[in-house]
Amino acid sequence: MPAALSDHFRRFRRGYAALAIALTLGLLPEHPGVPDGRHLDEILARDFLSVHTRNTPTTYYEGRQGPTGFEYELMRRFVDHLGVSLTLDASHNIPEVLETVRRDGDLGAAALPLDPTLDGVIFSRPILDLQPLLVYRRGLPPVKRLDDLDGLAIATLGGSGTDLVLRELQAEHPGLSWRESIDLEVAELLGLVENGTLDAAVVFDHQFRLNRLFFPGVERGFVLGEPLSMAWAFPAGRGLGLVEEANRFLEALRVEGELDQLVARYFGHDDYLEYVGARTFITHVNERLPGYAELFRDAARDTRFDWKLLAALGYQESHWDPEATSPTGVRGLMMLTLPTAGELDVDDRLDPEQSISGGARYLRSLKDRLPESITGDDRLFMAMAAYNVGLGHLYDARDIAERRGGDPDRWADVREALPLLQEREWHSKTRHGYARGGEPVLYVRNIRRYHEILAYMDRSQQQFHRLNARLPDAQESSVFELVPPVM
Repeated sequence: MPAALSDHFRRFRRGYAALAIALTLGLLPEHPGVPDGRHLDEILARDFLSVHTRNTPTTYYEGRQGPTGFEYELMRRFVDHLGVSLTLDASHNIPEVLETVRRDGDLGAAALPLDPTLDGVIFSRPILDLQPLLVYRRGLPPVKRLDDLDGLAIATLGGSGTDLVLRELQAEHPGLSWRESIDLEVAELLGLVENGTLDAAVVFDHQFRLNRLFFPGVERGFVLGEPLSMAWAFPAGRGLGLVEEANRFLEALRVEGELDQLVARYFGHDDYLEYVGARTFITHVNERLPGYAELFRDAARDTRFDWKLLAALGYQESHWDPEATSPTGVRGLMMLTLPTAGELDVDDRLDPEQSISGGARYLRSLKDRLPESITGDDRLFMAMAAYNVGLGHLYDARDIAERRGGDPDRWADVREALPLLQEREWHSKTRHGYARGGEPVLYVRNIRRYHEILAYMDRSQQQFHRLNARLPDAQESSVFELVPPVM
């Protein structure tokens, strides 16, 4: 980015808050010859809002309880505010989102950064700060400043905003060079760092916090530049009515505290899947499990499972806390969703007996619904994975395993395919789309570990050796464009 443009970019960041306030309060004049409310009137008349987005964990994906994601929650609230329905196209990358909005879309909501150089779009008020962050492969010398990047293979996502920050820094550090791609997502980029294809990457801080548990070989480095702002994009030339209504809606969410709650829900918890140490587990076995062991045995007799397996699943779900509640509303010792509890006739999810019985029956139902061709432990492990990610995503992973030449009836092959549901190259071809496919892999692995420990303790009550986890290998799937130094 030339120095003049870099200065313009800085001024734009400082001045955009005033512009957003002006739009929110309706202080800007209408564009000459463009009826201000035309676009909004069109949407109200046709009774739906067309939103273009991406299938990623920070935007929109199909979760355990149905469609979810930070921006999906905002979209859903906005269409409720307008009193219209939502049509969603999540098949894009960032440049495609913007191009579609320019051409014929109503709104782009895809973790879009404010970019003053873009033509044909109008941005909403800022929604969320986006802090660029340099991360690097564990084992390299510490990377704590720009000078430490010399000689490293660095990459980022094109069009995401991190590339703008790198170009701004390159104006001051001409030797800075990196690669970028519009075809990858953050999980793939971090995987390439971990497997040694890249030395470092630039992502946003909240993206790293969401993904870091799946990539223990990637270290936090240092923040780059000033934060950008995430915003919605609207087509230019169709009036400001929809933009102003969106700004009023977003400002109301901020004032009422609902926006902060959504931020905390999606980006404020990054440690819920970490493996709890063996000593902590033993403490809970001695202090918590005795109060529920007989309930697990009863449920096991009714569902033909090993009671220690059900106990291990309950520990993975809630650490045997009968009042556990997730940010998404899943509750109880076995962390049942409300729809699942209804199907199982569980009227009090916080009652340990109902929760344990319901969870065991749900696992049995999942196992029984799997194809007969899946047998033995493979069938059990896939049922446990479905307990976490849902049958739809499990079937998608089986299809991916088969397309890759694997056996969809073997857990070992499906386990390798599940993390690919995080990659656009694969999830774009599936029925249910994006899923945090690394989660069920860790989920099953942890339950098996807890089960083994319980079985060992049940046999001998002697000290055990802690089991070490290793995350699945990341997959490389894209070609980067090199951004050379400007020296």
